[in-house]
Parts: sequence; structure tokens; C-alpha cells
Amino acid sequence: HPNITILEDHQAIDVITSDRLGLPGRRCHGLYALDLKNDRTVTIQAPHTVLATGGAGKVYLYTTNPDTATGDGIAMAWRAGCRVANMEFIQFHPTCLFHPHAKSFLISEAVRGEGGVLRLPDGTRFMPSHDARAELAPRDIVARAIDFEIKKHGIDCVHLDISHQPPAFLEEHFPTILARCREFGIDITKAPIPVVPAAHYTCGGVVTDLAGRTDLAGLYAVGETSYTGLHGANRLASNSLLECLVIGRSAAEAIEAEGFSAGAHAPLPDWDESRVSDSDEEVVVAHNWDELRRLMWNYVGIVRTDKRLERAQHRLALLRDEILEYYANFRVTRDLLELRNLVEVASLNVESARSRRESRGLHYSRDWPNSLPKALPTVLAPERVRNRTVS
Repeated sequence: HPNITILEDHQAIDVITSDRLGLPGRRCHGLYALDLKNDRTVTIQAPHTVLATGGAGKVYLYTTNPDTATGDGIAMAWRAGCRVANMEFIQFHPTCLFHPHAKSFLISEAVRGEGGVLRLPDGTRFMPSHDARAELAPRDIVARAIDFEIKKHGIDCVHLDISHQPPAFLEEHFPTILARCREFGIDITKAPIPVVPAAHYTCGGVVTDLAGRTDLAGLYAVGETSYTGLHGANRLASNSLLECLVIGRSAAEAIEAEGFSAGAHAPLPDWDESRVSDSDEEVVVAHNWDELRRLMWNYVGIVRTDKRLERAQHRLALLRDEILEYYANFRVTRDLLELRNLVEVASLNVESARSRRESRGLHYSRDWPNSLPKALPTVLAPERVRNRTVS
């Protein structure tokens, strides 16, 4: 379309707000972005900005999400002063292929539906001891059971065994899984599949209305980036389709109704790089990236405890300080921007989880195993959280 310009290979840095410009009111005027091909920052002025950056699965060590799911939109909106909600509700898919070279490959739940059995490395079947429905229990129950067995036995993964089905049946029903596993030397007609739970869907996000409007005029959020109320404490697959299509269309209609002269402003100032230099210690980014994801997996995973969450909050506060100091002194890179966003989102996950004194849906706490009589969202406001010291 002649009126659409697509900027490929650009990484958003931050939205530009009235506060940043010293203007009255609360409005988004566009954003700063990193042009990855030309290694330069660009200023994009816009009367309306829509965050559609997906979820935050990469905050965990294991995820079914693509590498770009680093919570960028959620973190940018939070820094701009928008509320976020229900960040403790992360859906984990129970069975992701566990292999050092297999990134984010999902083993369909249909495998369990067709008789696949979950076993420990010694061949012991364990699901019947966790739930009467065994392998056919809901996702969150199966994921918790696998997590329990992995931690109990100190193992890296469990095994999903469908080898009792005839090879022709597997070829017909699961050709992609059969072929992909074969690439890694796993013949599912003869041997079980090594699997591990993996972060799959972020149910919370930036608080919006049903037209995608955030707390900041001119800024919208749609899809997995947003919290619309259409997901509760768990996620149904069709709800995310509804959220993307319906809220996306509603946001477009709201933007069209407001018009394109809204928030008109003189040209925005360029990104200031006068006080930074090229990094001479990229290992810091790589180390913190790895530490952050392992920390979240071990302390803020499928099953939570107050002690683990408290430890995670303390360590994340230190990591966040290190990352922000690094960010303040060196030129931005894609890895640095994503790391900065990840530590922000990880902190929001922990803050939300610590606020919920119950177990509900995708949030399970050993210290608070029961549900409260009334279901309420966890809503975090930047001012309230920043004014509270870490306890």
C-alpha cells in the first residue's frame, strides 16, 4: 500500500513521551529505534503508536517463543508510566524438545492425546501419581508434575514415549515431529523423546481498554503485549486469536476516529549519544543474559515459594542496576536493548507473583496453595512500585 512504509531490521528503544520533552499532559509522540543494518539510532514521530511486540517467553531458560519475545513492548510501556497487570500468569507448555541444538521446538499435546506416556529416565511412569487423568490432565498440571519430578530427581528432562504406536501411525499423525527428532538422532518409533516444560504464553501485559488504549494518550498495545481482561488466570488458545484480531481492529478504528493531527508537535529531538562510547566488555551482556534466564527458571518457574521469589527479587535488583549502569555508559546494541527489557519484565513477574497470596490458574505457590474466594487481577503502577524498597 502506498501509505505504508515498513522499516525492517529496526529495534525499538523507547517511546517518546511528553515528560521526556518537558511538555504538559501525558502523551506518546513516537519512539526512538536502532537501525540495525546501519548501526544508527533514528527518531520516528507519530501521533499514534501501537505496541504489538508479543510476549516475554525469553525471560525463561526454556521457551517455545521466538528469540524476539523479550517483552520489549511491556517494558517500554512500563518505563513510559503505564500500568501492567497479571504478569505472574505465564503459561508453560509441558513438552518442549530437550536438546542442545533444538531451539523452541514444541512436541504437540496431541502426542499425549494419542497415547504418549511420560517417564523418568529409568522408564518409570509418573503422571498417574500426580493426577487421575494422568497424561491427559490439563497443561498446567502436567507442567507442574514434570517440574516436580525434574527437581526431585535432579535430572535435566523427562521422556515422552510414543514408541508403542506403529511407525506408519506416527508417520501419518506426527510427520513433522518424527522428521525433526530424526534430525537430532532421535527415532521416536523406537525411543522416547526428551522433553522439558517451556514458557509458552504471557497472559498479562500492558493494561488497555477494549480498543487497545493504554494509560498514555497516543499509545496502544495489542496482542500478547497487552492485558485486556480477555485472559484470566489461565490461557485458552482461541482467546489469543480473539485478542489479536478483535482488539487490533478496535485499535485501528479508535486511531481513525481520533485522527492524525492528535498531539501535533514540532520535530522531536534526536537520540543523544554524546556521553556514551562503544562497549569494550560484551561478555557482561552475555553473562547477565544467561544468569537472568536461569534465575527466572529456577526461582520464578512453574512452582513458586515465597523464599525463592524473595531471593529472585534481590538478585534481579542487583542485575537491573548492573544492566542500567552498562546501558548508561555504552552505545545501544540489540542484545543490550533486549537484556534491558528482559530484566524489567522479569522484575514485574516477580513483583506480581509476590503480590498474589494464593494459587490460581498458572500461578502456583507452595506457601499459598489455596485460592481466595474472589478472583482479582494483579495491577502494578510504576509510581507505587518504584517508591517501595525491596523487602
